[in-house]
Amino acid sequence: MPITPDTKNWTWVVERPCAECGFDASTFEATDVAHLLRENTEGWPAVLERAEVRVRPDDSTWSALEYAAHVRDVHRLYLFRLGLMLEQNDPLYPNWDQDETAVKENYNSQDPLVVSVELAAAAEALAAAFETVSGDQWLRPGRRSDGVSFTVETFAKYFLHDPTHHLHDVSGAANVPRG
Repeated sequence: MPITPDTKNWTWVVERPCAECGFDASTFEATDVAHLLRENTEGWPAVLERAEVRVRPDDSTWSALEYAAHVRDVHRLYLFRLGLMLEQNDPLYPNWDQDETAVKENYNSQDPLVVSVELAAAAEALAAAFETVSGDQWLRPGRRSDGVSFTVETFAKYFLHDPTHHLHDVSGAANVPRG
């Protein structure tokens, strides 16, 4: 069954709390993102070990495995985009269609244990990259293909909402980052 694509513009999470998952970007600094990403990553293995990891709760919601594969790919994408922002002046990121990728990569047929390992590795690579950012680098700009502009600081905070929200989606727990 196809999932209806998410067309929401989630950039507002940098400015105000997310009522769904409790994420509040004002409660931490961008320099905390690497640590908070590592904390978030600790919650995913238990999710991926569930017997019902491939079960969709309803026709419009991904399974826990699909969410985890998506989060892994988001980590990989943001590592690439962060590299662009640190190496180029105001880069325009190539577009990424998360729903198309989920279908093309057949997320729900992937091995949950492999996804768990890959998610952890991608998270660690991105956390390590965020740890290299310092000083004025936090102010370097970059743009999404829809024209939304970020600095590395707002990009980091915006990014952290994704794994936080999706861990909440699959666990129901309040895994809200606090700096």
